[in-house]
Amino acid sequence: VQLQASGGGLVQAGGSLRVSCVQSGRTFSSYVMGWFRQAPGKEREFVATIDWSGGLLYYADSVKGRFTISRDNAKNTVYLQMNSLKPEDTAVYYCAAARSAVPVTSHALYDFWGQGTQVTVSS
Repeated sequence: VQLQASGGGLVQAGGSLRVSCVQSGRTFSSYVMGWFRQAPGKEREFVATIDWSGGLLYYADSVKGRFTISRDNAKNTVYLQMNSLKPEDTAVYYCAAARSAVPVTSHALYDFWGQGTQVTVSS
């Protein structure tokens, strides 16, 4: 399984950005997908996760109400729509896949990781 994240960039505070992650292979719909982020000097932190059907979603409190995770199983793609961005959202964003029946928030439970995409929010 390979994950390829894209869509990062530079945006002003209050703006929006959507990052995407495409999974290679034919079993995308069987994986729980998640987004994590890591800012310089900080540990990797959970952002959002979604189950195989898209019906179960969980968010970190810091992004709840501003970010939306979604998936398109026909395109093997998971998205993270980020609105009302803040400078503290600046980080490298990673997508990950987990062999799990339910969404998981711990990075230790994810089996595959993408390479990350940089999101920078200017004040």
